[in-house]
Amino acid sequence: MIKLDESKLAKLKTADQLLDEEYGKEGTLSRAEFHEKAMAWYYGEILRDRRKELKMTQKQLAQKIGKEQSYIARVEKGEVDMQLSSFFRIAHALNIELTPSFN
Repeated sequence: MIKLDESKLAKLKTADQLLDEEYGKEGTLSRAEFHEKAMAWYYGEILRDRRKELKMTQKQLAQKIGKEQSYIARVEKGEVDMQLSSFFRIAHALNIELTPSFN
């Protein structure tokens, strides 16, 4: 069994500490902007992975929803502030069922 060096472990920073240093504390504008960009990237990844599962090109998806291929590329990279209606349209074209949850 490998024994970990406790003194080295104590010097490691948590993810929250690293985010605080890089983007500011939780509740600050810079941290909120980071979170928005991270979520856009995350949802773009989900949509891209599903599109690839269906063996669909960006151009085919764009045609299904009446947008340009470049729009789909920006969505998948998390570079566009997508409207909710566009997200639903893309999800529907990818046969993703969304169930609202109000907690």
